[in-house]
Amino acid sequence: MDTRLIECVPNFSEGRDMDKIKQITDQIESVEGVRLLDVDPGRDTNRTVVTFVGVPGAVCEAAFRAVKKASEVIDMAHHTGAHPRMGATDVCPLVPVSGVTMEETAGYARDLARRIGEELSLPVYCYESAAFSEERRNLASVRAGEYEGLAKKLEDPVWKPDFGPAKFNSGAGAVIVGARDFLVAFNVNLNTTSIRRANAIAFDVRERGREKREGNPVTGKVVRDADGNPVMIPGSLKAVKAIGWYIAEYGFAQISMNLTNIGVTPVHRAFDEVCIKAEERGVRVTGSELVGLIPLKAMLDAGRYFLHKQKRSAGVSEEELIRTAVRSMGLSELKPFNPGEKIIEYILRDNKKKLVDLSLSSFVWETSSESPAPGGGSVSAAMGALGAALGTMVANLSSHKRGWDDRWEEFAAWAEKGTQLQQRLLELVDEDTDAYNAILKAFELPRGSEEEKAARAAAVEEATKRASMVPLTVMKEAFGSFDLLGQMIEKGNPNSVTDAAVGVLATRACIRGAFLNVSINVRGLKDSDFSAKLLAEGLKIDERAAEIEEKMMKMAAGII
Repeated sequence: MDTRLIECVPNFSEGRDMDKIKQITDQIESVEGVRLLDVDPGRDTNRTVVTFVGVPGAVCEAAFRAVKKASEVIDMAHHTGAHPRMGATDVCPLVPVSGVTMEETAGYARDLARRIGEELSLPVYCYESAAFSEERRNLASVRAGEYEGLAKKLEDPVWKPDFGPAKFNSGAGAVIVGARDFLVAFNVNLNTTSIRRANAIAFDVRERGREKREGNPVTGKVVRDADGNPVMIPGSLKAVKAIGWYIAEYGFAQISMNLTNIGVTPVHRAFDEVCIKAEERGVRVTGSELVGLIPLKAMLDAGRYFLHKQKRSAGVSEEELIRTAVRSMGLSELKPFNPGEKIIEYILRDNKKKLVDLSLSSFVWETSSESPAPGGGSVSAAMGALGAALGTMVANLSSHKRGWDDRWEEFAAWAEKGTQLQQRLLELVDEDTDAYNAILKAFELPRGSEEEKAARAAAVEEATKRASMVPLTVMKEAFGSFDLLGQMIEKGNPNSVTDAAVGVLATRACIRGAFLNVSINVRGLKDSDFSAKLLAEGLKIDERAAEIEEKMMKMAAGII
C-alpha cells in the first residue's frame, strides 16, 4: 500500500443491544478516510470488538467520536459480562499497518488519549507501546480490579490516570488507549462446561502461567519472592495471554486467547498446544473461533502446517490452504468462517475486475476481441504461470506417489516453490495490461501549452519505461521455473515426465514472448541508455532459456 495506514480495534462494553452498537459504529463511518472492516458482538461477554482502518488522522478522529458516543449510550453501572472490562470503551488500541512506525503510532495513541481525557473528562490510561511507564505496559495490570474496583483505584496516587481527571465516572468508567502490534483474538472451544478445567488449561499454555504453590498445586500456599510477589510457573506458549470461561450462549467453556505476537506463537501452534493440554486433563477441543480479523499469512501458514502434519504437499492454491486451516482448527463450528470478512487483506483488496479472475474461455475470448489488451505480454505471463503449474503438478503427484513416502518432503518443497512462481506470474498477467493502459492514459493528457506538452511527454516516457520493465520481470520470474521443471523431469514421477516437458515449452514460450514485448516497448523511449540496458538483460535471459529448453527436451526424450 502507498498510503500511511493504521488500524484501530476498540472494544466496547456492549454486545447485546445492536442499536447502541450501531450508534457507535455510525460515528466511525461518519469520518472520511476510514473504512469499517468488522463488527463482532458477543452476547455472553457483553462486548463488541470493532475494527476499522484508515489514514492516522482520520482513524484518531473516528476513534474519538466512537469513544464519545459509547460514553453516552453505555451505562457501566448496569453492565455485566464474562470479559474483564474497565469502561464503556474498555480498550482502544492503534495498530500500524502500512507506512507508519510503532513509535509514530504510539504518538497518535497518546494524542488520542489526551483528547479523550481533556474533552470528555474521562480518566485515560495508556498501555503497551504508548505507556509512559513499564508498570503500565501490560493491559492486565492496568485493568486489574476492573470497573468494580475503579473508584478505589483512582484514589491511589500510583494509579493516577495518564490523562483526564482522577475522578470516578460511574456511567463511562475509564478508557485504556494504546499502540500495539497486530493481535489475534482466538478462542478455542472445549467439550466441557467447567470454568475450572478451562482455566487450568489456559494457565498451562499462557506465557504468564500460574502461581507456584507449596504442596497442593491448587490449595497450597502461594510461594512469594523476596519482594512479596507471587512466583510464577510459566506456561508453554510465549506471547500468549489466556483465560478460561463458560459461554452460556454456546453451552460450553472456551479458552480465550490473545496472541500478541503471531510471529512468536502463530495461531496453529496455539490451537495444537491447547489440544495437547486439554487432552492431558481429559478434555477435548471441538473447534475454535476467531474474534475480529486475522492476517492472510497467518491463515496460509496454518494451512501449510496442517498439510505437513499429514505428510502432504502444501503446494496448493491459496484457497485450499485457507480451507485446510479452517477445517483443521474447526473455525466454522460456531458460524461459517468467511475469508472475505475475516482476513484483513481480503477486505482491503481492490475489487477491480482482473483478467486472472476470468474463466479460461472468457480470458481467451477477451484476448481475441478488438481490444488491444490483454495482448502478447499478458498472454506470455499466463503461459509462464501454466508452465510453473505443470511443474507444481508433477511435484505434487511425486510427493503423493505410493512407495515414495520417504521423499514427500523433497517434492513438497518443490511444489511450494512452484505455487509461489505461479502466483507471481498470475499477478503479472494484470500488471502487463495495467502498464499498457497507463501508456494510453498518458497519451490522453492535454497538450495545449508548452508546459502541458512537456508534462505529457514525461508521463508517456515514464509509463513506457514501466511497460518495458514488466515483461522483463515476467522473463526473470518464469526463468525460475526451469529449476523446478528440470528436477521434475529428472527425478519426478516418470509417468508425468511429458507434463513437465510441456511446462518447459510453455516457460520457453513465455520468456520468448515477453522478450518480444521488451524489444518493441523500448523503441518508444528517448532514454537510450535505459533501452540498451533492458535489451541486453533480456537478450541474455532469452538466449540462456533457449539453451535450457534444448537440454531439457533431450532429457525428457531419453526418459519417454
